Amino acid sequence: MRAILATLLLCSAFAAGPARAEPSPEDVAHGKALVEAGDCASCHTADPARPFAGGKRIDTPFGAIYSPNLTPDRDTGIGGWSDQNFYTALRYGVAPNGSRYYPAFPYPNFTKLTRDDILSIRAYLATLAPFSNTAPKPELRFPLNFRVLMRAWDYLFFKPGIFEPDQNKSAAWNRGGYLVTGLSHCGACHTPKNVFGADRRGRAFAGGPVQGWFAPRLDGAARSGLKLWSVDDIVEYLQSGRNAKSHADGLMAEVVVNSTSKMSDGDVRAIAVYLKDLPEGPAEAQLTAPPESSMKAGGEIYAHACVSCHESDGSGAPRIYPPLPGNALLQSADPASTLRIILDGAQTVTTPRAPNAGSMPAYKQLSDEQVADVTNYIRNSWGNAATLVTADQVAKARR
Repeated sequence: MRAILATLLLCSAFAAGPARAEPSPEDVAHGKALVEAGDCASCHTADPARPFAGGKRIDTPFGAIYSPNLTPDRDTGIGGWSDQNFYTALRYGVAPNGSRYYPAFPYPNFTKLTRDDILSIRAYLATLAPFSNTAPKPELRFPLNFRVLMRAWDYLFFKPGIFEPDQNKSAAWNRGGYLVTGLSHCGACHTPKNVFGADRRGRAFAGGPVQGWFAPRLDGAARSGLKLWSVDDIVEYLQSGRNAKSHADGLMAEVVVNSTSKMSDGDVRAIAVYLKDLPEGPAEAQLTAPPESSMKAGGEIYAHACVSCHESDGSGAPRIYPPLPGNALLQSADPASTLRIILDGAQTVTTPRAPNAGSMPAYKQLSDEQVADVTNYIRNSWGNAATLVTADQVAKARR
């Protein structure tokens, strides 16, 4: 009997496989760097006093969802998860109970991560202070409030698998590709989505609307993309939140503060190398020049309200007041971000590399027509060219 029991125990040990060693300090440090590169804090922190405890509302075109708790609390967080549970969630978008995640959780990007990196992320999250916090249930419209439909979504739009390096490209390019398309999930915002919320085929990094803003093109488009930006321009922007061409605001300011400003120099430069190698992508929007009356009225408003900071020629004060000529975000096909800044004002993001603050007041007191006129003026002066903005678009943005 003892021999039989010993044999059963031995077989069970082999069936379970080797136990994973306790994470080393190096594993945990690597996981922390990966969590920062993935900008996990921006979505999973609703209360700064309870980091990573989830509960943050994320609005989508289909309704709202709330981010889950990533702390090691055993009841409401991931403290009771196994390594395999965590791996399956990131690789396949499947929760420990077998339900499917909504793709607002960017598992279509995280699937590209290596198993070692996924487990390093888990090792770091396990060191966080546990907080008890149950996120509210999703508030999605019928029929998407039934998670079982995500099985069909995954079948149609999700292709699991790690990032495959291109042997014809440099190590920096491949590292950048791993980050941009995987861990940093840039396309989650910067790639337009179809009616089902999946990436539109053939339009990678061509810009897209997100929570009232417009995430601009990251491809090589001449007016509204990164064609005029150098690798160094991109590095400076990601590390400091500003450069000689633009400033980060809105959701991108969160990304800079919580993620890219904390990443290693090598990883930030790798992202820049990859982005600068992207082709132009789809053709830029056909233009309808604003009427002369709108340009004239917009010029008068600009001279009264804007010239003291941005100068009569739009040159501004680079890295303090962003220049307007050649500004890619300003010339985007969708003016949503420009309208948000004019209506709500802006605060220059501060980082260790750029600690000085700057601000722009809100101009909500202007009428919809006035906002449309001044927007048309700055989007179509000094060599800029962009689509017509109407008072109806301003009214919608104001709401």
